Amino acid sequence: MRKEDCFYLGKIAKKFSFKGEVLAYLDTDEPELYENLESVFVECNKHLVPFFIESSSLHKNDFLRIRFEDINTEEEADALMGNDLYLPLKMLPKLSGNKFYFHEVIGFEVEDKRLGFVGEIQSINDTTAQPLFEVLKDGAEILIPMIDHFLVKIDRENKKVIMDLPEGLIEMYL
Repeated sequence: MRKEDCFYLGKIAKKFSFKGEVLAYLDTDEPELYENLESVFVECNKHLVPFFIESSSLHKNDFLRIRFEDINTEEEADALMGNDLYLPLKMLPKLSGNKFYFHEVIGFEVEDKRLGFVGEIQSINDTTAQPLFEVLKDGAEILIPMIDHFLVKIDRENKKVIMDLPEGLIEMYL
């Protein structure tokens, strides 16, 4: 399995018992969706390795207590500490309305209610305090804050993000 075909689920944060159980921090608003997984991919030395889950349960909201098959000691669990967890993209719950996954809108056109076509989303920069659409128009990069107030509609059928942007935002890039 390639990392590009997966989404980041979380990270193995700490050991839970002397029998090899671990606590994984889940990077999700709905951890209960991942309570009964059969397996996950654990990133080991830049490779995704499938690990089968013997049992799991939610622990203090954001954590999943996991007992992996064939991990039976503290030492074996130690080897997994800090490793990232991934699942195949097809396991992402479907979103509707104006909710979307970042990877889902790459390649979508941005359309402003006032200006019309703005450009195509190349990527999303989520390293800043406010995530930004990185939009390309005629070779110029336009950064658009992903603010709910600006977002009018996600048109999945026509691959468009329709926005109501403040006057001057787009013009300052062109």
